[in-house]
Amino acid sequence: MPELPEVETVRRGLQPSMEGAKILKAEARRKDLRFPFQKDFVARLEGQTVEGLGRRAKYLMADLTSGDVLLMHLGMSGSFRVLRDDGKIAPGHFHYERNQDRAHDHVIFHMSSGAAIVFNDPRRFGYMKVIARNAIEDEPLLKGLGPEPLGNEFDAAMLARSCANKKTSLKAALLDQRVVAGLGNIYVCEALFRARLSPRRLAATLATKTGQRKGVAGGEPTEHAKRLVPAIHDVLSQAIKAGGSSLRDHRQTNGELGYFQHSFQVYDREGEKCPTPGCGGTVKRFTQNGRSTFWCPKCQK
Repeated sequence: MPELPEVETVRRGLQPSMEGAKILKAEARRKDLRFPFQKDFVARLEGQTVEGLGRRAKYLMADLTSGDVLLMHLGMSGSFRVLRDDGKIAPGHFHYERNQDRAHDHVIFHMSSGAAIVFNDPRRFGYMKVIARNAIEDEPLLKGLGPEPLGNEFDAAMLARSCANKKTSLKAALLDQRVVAGLGNIYVCEALFRARLSPRRLAATLATKTGQRKGVAGGEPTEHAKRLVPAIHDVLSQAIKAGGSSLRDHRQTNGELGYFQHSFQVYDREGEKCPTPGCGGTVKRFTQNGRSTFWCPKCQK
């Protein structure tokens, strides 16, 4: 499933064609994707201008002039491509189909910018929903999401407080969208390696017990937390700059591959030499909470 960098890459690719443009026509070519479309889905979109295109965790969010927000999730295989209304390639958008079967073109937005935004999803695990802006805080799909890992409020102290009393592994905590929003298996593995922290380490070790005895809510951040937060920042920022990671399904909206997978240090590198100078260890893989974890047992403590 696409993680934060891939979704952010898609947002930036769609922004020039959607932001500030009116949805002249919306097509929902089937009754459902992962969930059924609302009965008034098309009616609430047509004639509305997209005031802004944002992202929350792994969701794309289009703010409309009506006061509604179009919430979009890529699911496992969903992708957008940008075309002119006549079906030709939009200027500046080199098009290379990720999926050749147009039968999977399930949603199309015809924009006043002259572009057609096509959502293709062979597995139909993606979904879209129109919600009122003033009801976002109560939206079940968004409620309970943790802080954005690239936001100013996300720091070592916040992460320590969230993990202070957890008895799960550090990796499981980072994958919990209530702790931090948008992280997935790939970037958690990479961030833990950069911070030199074992994925098996208890999440609670990010907070000091001393701080809790002094009455500090959740404990103070340990050196582990202080190393981990910048590692998360760095790996996500580099991945966004690289256009995400193209594994199986992900492509950018212009059809090009993201290339951060060429910068993986441990993910999907089982049996290879650890890239840390002087380590001499070997990247290992084991199954953790049903997911493959890649790490170097020698330098990740």
